Amino acid sequence: MAAPKDRPWLMRTYAGHSTAEASNELYRRNLAKGQTGLSVAFDLPTQTGYDPDHVLARGEVGRVGVPVSHLGDMRRLFQDIPLEQMNTSMTINATAMWLLALYQVVAEEQGADVGGLSGTTQNDIVKEYLSRGTYVFPPGPSLRLTTDMIAYTVAHLPKWNPINICSYHLQEAGATPVQEIAYAMSTAIAVLDAVRDSGQVPPEKMGDVVARISFFVNAGVRFVEEMCKMRAFTRIWDRVTRERYGIEDPRQRRFRYGVQVNSLGLTEAQPENNVQRIVLEMLAVTLSKDARARAVQLPAWNEALGLPRPWDQQWSLRIQQVLALESDLLEYDDIFEGSKVIEAKVDALVEAAMAEIDHIRELGGAIAAVESGYLKSQLVASHAERRARIESGEEKIVGVNAHTGTEPSPLTADLDSAIMTVDPANEARVVSAMHDWRLHRDEQRAQRALSALKAAAAGTRNLMPATLECARAGVTTGEWSWALRDVFGEFRAPTGVSSAPVAVAPEEGSDLASVRGKSARTAADLGTGRLRLLVGKPGLDGHSNGAEQIAVRARDAGFEVVYQGIRLTPEQIVSAAVAEDVHCVGLSILSGSHAELVPDVLARLRRAGAGDIPVVVGGIIPLADAKALLEAGVAAVFTPKDFGITEIIGRIVDEIRQANKLDPLEVPA
Repeated sequence: MAAPKDRPWLMRTYAGHSTAEASNELYRRNLAKGQTGLSVAFDLPTQTGYDPDHVLARGEVGRVGVPVSHLGDMRRLFQDIPLEQMNTSMTINATAMWLLALYQVVAEEQGADVGGLSGTTQNDIVKEYLSRGTYVFPPGPSLRLTTDMIAYTVAHLPKWNPINICSYHLQEAGATPVQEIAYAMSTAIAVLDAVRDSGQVPPEKMGDVVARISFFVNAGVRFVEEMCKMRAFTRIWDRVTRERYGIEDPRQRRFRYGVQVNSLGLTEAQPENNVQRIVLEMLAVTLSKDARARAVQLPAWNEALGLPRPWDQQWSLRIQQVLALESDLLEYDDIFEGSKVIEAKVDALVEAAMAEIDHIRELGGAIAAVESGYLKSQLVASHAERRARIESGEEKIVGVNAHTGTEPSPLTADLDSAIMTVDPANEARVVSAMHDWRLHRDEQRAQRALSALKAAAAGTRNLMPATLECARAGVTTGEWSWALRDVFGEFRAPTGVSSAPVAVAPEEGSDLASVRGKSARTAADLGTGRLRLLVGKPGLDGHSNGAEQIAVRARDAGFEVVYQGIRLTPEQIVSAAVAEDVHCVGLSILSGSHAELVPDVLARLRRAGAGDIPVVVGGIIPLADAKALLEAGVAAVFTPKDFGITEIIGRIVDEIRQANKLDPLEVPA
């Protein structure tokens, strides 16, 4: 008799945009198509604790996810979706406690037994400091929020995963497989140590805590290495939880993870190639039964172009369904068991990752390694090395630096309709609805709830009960966050740029040497020691990897670089540009808020008498938007197809020369 087939993994698409109502409609459509779980994308103001009327939220509302400002938004988001029957993943970190509280209250209103709620809040704050940038509070208070949430869920929401440790974003920031394993495991150790030492969970319950820790992992296109990475993860987690925390039950020690395959590896050039990349990356986390993902979400083929449409998301869902339902994958035990090649690679990854985990422990653990800047500088360095390999052609990307000739693609024949756009008027509607909510709530109850939250934060009580009362009292996302900011303060993470090593040596005759020469000649022509470039990230987009790589390469090309990190207002960027007397302003925006924020920077520069400083922009910018930015006065627009960083720096020198009416300089090809 044949063995029973393995159960398929949870199938999700990462989705949410515009408003709670629009996202609710999208979720119900996706569930009707056979999706078996929800993965909620929140917009950047929600993730970073701002209400939609805050100055930093301008241009960001509903762009990369759904805005949830209060309990009413959460009700509408899950209207007619029974939460007791749902497995919901929420990509939320700094404000995770707040969003879980809103989710729990909505479930209570639906009549659900909250003890049966299942799903995951991301809630890994360490990777926010290193790669994704949606942190709010300093590391210590952030770890307390995570600890309080874990203790609360173990007692009250036993099926909920209160944290998933995210190595996904570390890979996007340049992590090697060894760094990805080591940094994620070091974060898990920091969290488990904090829970154990908090006194909120009795020792006999630590097995329940470990059993509810999940991971969120990236799968890149290097199929064999990625699959071995997952097997190494499972082996190390089993060892750490048994040896460090004394967990005897092998079911509690199981490495439980969900995966989003690598969005960063998707290309704007020949985007149809992204489909086969997505398939290969999915296979890396599904073929090996002993290290198979518990949940998989796939990006859409056109994610490097802009916001995917419902049809694009359906295509990604169907990729999963064909593998699970049509192939014979789920009928077999682990097909890699006994492979000498696989075992050797897994052993090597385990050995190297354990050595790095030990090194981080010697530095004082993951939190100390964040605060010192060690982890960030390591990621910036490894990312710079990877970019250098791509630029040199050592690492090939089909359609980008290899086999670039192409037939016209019917998928992108009409680029304006190949992606979805968010109505610019949406933001005003969301702001108006939030003001209306505040107007009609019980104001005294809301203020009492906020005062109680501050008092709890100033003491040592678990913050979840006070947060739940804030949710019920109609407090807004921004108000909850500001109450905690008042007690905990805010934080600016190290950028890792100043300590990053030189990734591309300026050898004689190299492209970088030529650009260095152009830079030095231009500085001399302008009568200054070095050209000065301000790299700015306006708005709430925290994906700073590209900005960091531009800053590092400009430094190596002889520029003096002014880079203050993420989350700046246009006013702050212009003030810095004027104060530092820079020769060029480079803006990096990946969230779609470029149409709102870039013209504001241009207008403020003109008002400050600095309208002659060239402004260049980089990010995920559709063709029509790029044309509009150039017409508005932007000197150059760079998108993911412009992968040559040294070439970009050379273009920046050219724009500086043109803005200052200097003759162009020829660079040898």
